[in-house]
Amino acid sequence: MRILGLIPAREGSKGIPGKNIKTLGHQPLIAYSIKDGIGSKLLSKTAISTDGEKIAEVARNYGGEVPFIRPKDLAQDKTPSIDVVLHAIDFFEQNGESFDAVCLLQPTSPFRPKGFVDECVQKFIETDADSLISVLEVPHEYNPHWTFKMDKEGSLSIATGEETLIPRRQELPMAYHRDGSIYISKVSLIRDKKVLVGGKTVGVLSNKSYYANLDTPKDWDKAEVTYKELFECAE
Repeated sequence: MRILGLIPAREGSKGIPGKNIKTLGHQPLIAYSIKDGIGSKLLSKTAISTDGEKIAEVARNYGGEVPFIRPKDLAQDKTPSIDVVLHAIDFFEQNGESFDAVCLLQPTSPFRPKGFVDECVQKFIETDADSLISVLEVPHEYNPHWTFKMDKEGSLSIATGEETLIPRRQELPMAYHRDGSIYISKVSLIRDKKVLVGGKTVGVLSNKSYYANLDTPKDWDKAEVTYKELFECAE
């Protein structure tokens, strides 16, 4: 199976200006995902999709392949990720290179354990999934069986539709949320359904110690602490 590793990195970022090439720890943010991509044994190619020449230059300095500069109309705040992925697929197909699936490596989730990308790709292949996402456990207080919907009058109902609450934490079924680290999707799903997650979807549990999701300066501060815990304290 031919799988494209794709790293989306647009120039404009309002929450954390210039975040994709901002230094986190000892290297630019984008370098973490580049190293994970090119270090994979199962990805056929890893490419960066960016609209910024400066990002492209930094990416190349860290061994990244930048085969095109993404059009500005596909690098807006509200540009859907699916459009960015489709643009990359179309580019490669127009240049005689096709893929069966795409593995999205978002720079905003920079920390992945060694070998995690290939662990996810292997499961994706072995299960013949249409899509795969990396996940973390939902804290019990946010479990859907313990959360509510509220109507206009303020009346509450259990989010799952059940009539009574599960009384004990130990009886709650496990629930999971996407952590943003890994998305893998078949090209057929992406083209036919215009989604990254759909059809037969499987999950791989991430290591919560590596979790980071960078949207705000506060997120960045947390990531700096995580970096020190993961890399500096281990030395």
